[in-house]
Amino acid sequence: MKLLILSFYYQPDLSAGSFRTTALVKALLEKLPAHAHIELITTLPNRYSSFSSEAPELEEHPRLTIRRIALPAHKSGMADQAKAFLVYANGVRKIVQNKQYDLIYATSSRLMTASLGALIARQKKTPLYLDIRDIFVDTIKDILPKKLIWLLKPMLSLLESFTIKSAKKVNLVSAGFLPYFKSRYPDQHYSLFTNGIDDEFLDVQPVESSASLNPVLDVVYAGNIGEGQGLHTIIPALAKRLEGKLRFRVIGDGGRLAHLKEAISSAGCTNVELLNPVKRNELIQVYQSADVLFLHLNDYDAFRKVLPSKLFEYAALGKPIWAGISGYAASFVAEHIENTAVFEPCDVDAATRSFENLNILTSPRHAFVERFARGNIMREMSQDILSLKEAR
Repeated sequence: MKLLILSFYYQPDLSAGSFRTTALVKALLEKLPAHAHIELITTLPNRYSSFSSEAPELEEHPRLTIRRIALPAHKSGMADQAKAFLVYANGVRKIVQNKQYDLIYATSSRLMTASLGALIARQKKTPLYLDIRDIFVDTIKDILPKKLIWLLKPMLSLLESFTIKSAKKVNLVSAGFLPYFKSRYPDQHYSLFTNGIDDEFLDVQPVESSASLNPVLDVVYAGNIGEGQGLHTIIPALAKRLEGKLRFRVIGDGGRLAHLKEAISSAGCTNVELLNPVKRNELIQVYQSADVLFLHLNDYDAFRKVLPSKLFEYAALGKPIWAGISGYAASFVAEHIENTAVFEPCDVDAATRSFENLNILTSPRHAFVERFARGNIMREMSQDILSLKEAR
């Protein structure tokens, strides 16, 4: 049995897609028979221009081949990302040109890798399993200029239809996506394997409760700094409002970093520190030293459907979580994660009020950790993927 995996990001790159695919490959190797082989095609680490980590273009392991395609230097802008993807797609097509596979898996947040998987699956008449991590067609209506949406949305909707209808099964990482896809593609088969907590975070979860004694609380955000997060719309005003009570450490990079810097300067903030992305082991140490972990999604309708992967690692560390989220993510937090303060995105007054509800205490979340350990989720998902081969 030969399995092709397409994932734009893979370890040691820093992204939700990288962490997810890395865990899935491990789970698949546990399930696959000895004669089976996985060929994974990804890219050389490129998530952030301010972070680089070395990785070979070719890795050979027992039952696993990893091929990493080199991309041109690029920032987080859409044009740059489109060019980078075209290089990736061209590289993938060359690699798979004269090969046959028994099963194809593609994971995608911006539709394109999923569409590439659909094209290859149709050409090779091979079953396709899709892992959808965002609704790209739904998201662009909130983040692109109206004239551009008018031009692109019909084409992207057709591409989405081609992609989803090409798959034998589609996994959605958020149950909030289900109404969108079921209303448009009612005949498709869906599963709901979420993101989860990686072993690195399970190994350092708190054993007992401990209170913070810091007079000025350390609030940490780590991750992408883009339009989707909208940090420039909330952190500067919030930091200014709560000056003397807290300080923000923002770790990451992205397309709205310059906007965030400008907003911090305009607000006259002295309690916001911006830091470059760091490796995961260093990030865990930062999380452990924090008093509060901060999360925010911009106030767009599309983001009412998502479930940020960041919630899982935050929750595992037992820290109070201060989150500007709405819709499905807010409901998920209310049901599963204790000691969280949720406020409407981009609302500084609501954020300030909700902050007062936090118990500044690091405390284990045993039930959450047990339910959402990534290894368990990926083992179930790997069985779901391999069931397509058995059903042929």
